[in-house]
Amino acid sequence: MSERERLLRRISSAQFAAWELHIFLDTHPNDEEALRSFKKYNEMASMLINEYESKYGPLSSSGANGTSR
Repeated sequence: MSERERLLRRISSAQFAAWELHIFLDTHPNDEEALRSFKKYNEMASMLINEYESKYGPLSSSGANGTSR
């Protein structure tokens, strides 16, 4: 597996974890640990996307600094 593929998998994993925590927080809005984890995975996904885009170009049609994330 190439470095690019590994980075895409890490992005996908972080985004998936953030999404699952987002859904959990819909029904458990006062769960502070889940909120911290959600923020951590969101930040991780953002950092990984920035790393990917600096190496390989934009992931979306809106470009590296777009608002479609």
